[in-house]
Amino acid sequence: METPQVLAALAALAQSSRLAIFRLLVQHAPDGLSAGVIAEKLDLPPATLSFHLKELHRAGLLAQRQDGRFVWYSANVATMNDLIRYLTDNCCVLGSCGPAVCEPVSATVAVPSPRARGARR
Repeated sequence: METPQVLAALAALAQSSRLAIFRLLVQHAPDGLSAGVIAEKLDLPPATLSFHLKELHRAGLLAQRQDGRFVWYSANVATMNDLIRYLTDNCCVLGSCGPAVCEPVSATVAVPSPRARGARR
């Protein structure tokens, strides 16, 4: 992940409604939720939700798919893991801490992406 992508993702998540949307969609990964369900669960007006979904999608944190007249959104777990990897890439490189400090973070990065899950079938 390159620095401009990281900055876009962090900027998109640096707003309470967008962070709440992303966290909700991570809970419902990989299937995601329809825009209507997201609006209902987070009590957001449709225009506000649309703006926030567009920002998260532009930052590469969400995928969207059309299903009839509904649009479904899902967290892009691969991008989330890339962001975590980028943020923790230099953990313990100077030897100032033991590997146990970074180990829990490494475990969260190991979540397989939807593509990897599909490849195992």
